[in-house]
Amino acid sequence: MFGKENRPEAGVTLVATNCELVGDIHFSDQLLINGIVKGNIYAQAGSKATVTISEKGRVRGEIRVPNVIVNGKVFGDINSDKHLELAAKAEVKGSVYYSLIEMVMGSRVDGHLIHAPDGKKEAKAAGETREDSNIKKPKVAAVNTATGNA
Repeated sequence: MFGKENRPEAGVTLVATNCELVGDIHFSDQLLINGIVKGNIYAQAGSKATVTISEKGRVRGEIRVPNVIVNGKVFGDINSDKHLELAAKAEVKGSVYYSLIEMVMGSRVDGHLIHAPDGKKEAKAAGETREDSNIKKPKVAAVNTATGNA
């Protein structure tokens, strides 16, 4: 069916423009999304796996892939433990956890950018630093505003 010159590259999966995939995707090499994915996208942490979301591509779900290239829209968190590239038309509505990030002018993130060098989510409130987490916070009692009593 395929001659040597027409043979597709090994390990490349394509979600075409006219395709809508519903469900989670687990892959190990390359994933190209030109269509719509309604589900989470996973690849082994630390691998060479790469997901590319083209300008027409849409993802509604979490992405946990070492290398991520976005030029379309993502509605969900992105977790990249190697390299994340947000191209000029990228729109992300969710938190972005990254080790190395590259943002081109025009890309947008509606959420938090969190540097996670080990690719792990930090269990901290947004904006809280490591120093802040060691400080004891005073307990606050509820006060009845009508009487002024605690």
